[in-house]
Amino acid sequence: MSERAAETDRIPLDLLPPEFLRKRAKSVGIGAVLVGAALGGLFGLVGGRTAGLVAAAVVAVPLLLLAWAESRRRCWLSGSELSVRALGTRTVDLAELTDITVLVADQRGVRTIGVLVQGGPRRRLVNVAVALYAGSGGRELGVYELRRLADALAATGDTRALVLSQLLIAQLRADARGEAAADRPLYQLASLVPAGRVPRRIGSDAVARFVAALD
Repeated sequence: MSERAAETDRIPLDLLPPEFLRKRAKSVGIGAVLVGAALGGLFGLVGGRTAGLVAAAVVAVPLLLLAWAESRRRCWLSGSELSVRALGTRTVDLAELTDITVLVADQRGVRTIGVLVQGGPRRRLVNVAVALYAGSGGRELGVYELRRLADALAATGDTRALVLSQLLIAQLRADARGEAAADRPLYQLASLVPAGRVPRRIGSDAVARFVAALD
């Protein structure tokens, strides 16, 4: 596939708009500079200028890198390849799938549900967020994006991927019926995971049972 053809076939899977990510990254960057400067000043008073600069760098640089990666983060589907770009670009070909599951992260009352894919000779991991919820509302990937992702998962022939494809299709049907976010499959599945800061995987068997129980 030529580079131009690949770009034409690329389906963006960004749950949050780039403008929002850049704004959030800017806030993180400003916070990093302020915290780094404060700690650098404190250490500088005790250990001198060099100690202050080192302390400021140790705190600020990782946070600035995190902010930069956040501003660059993009997800897309191109053919059977899922890609995520942050500091670098990581790609997993669904045709070389070795593992796939659902990942739910809970941060400050906001639950993000994603498709975690592993595959290829290097067993790379790619996590594509498909929805996030806070309270009774939230944000989900668009109908077209979810449909294309569901089709790509179904085309692998992998039973685990097929189950996730059916989950996304059930989500699309709920959306077509005009159901509220709290009544949609992705919201209900995310709600089954206990609250906690550590992201949790929902095993393929559990997802399969959940999908089988849907109306």
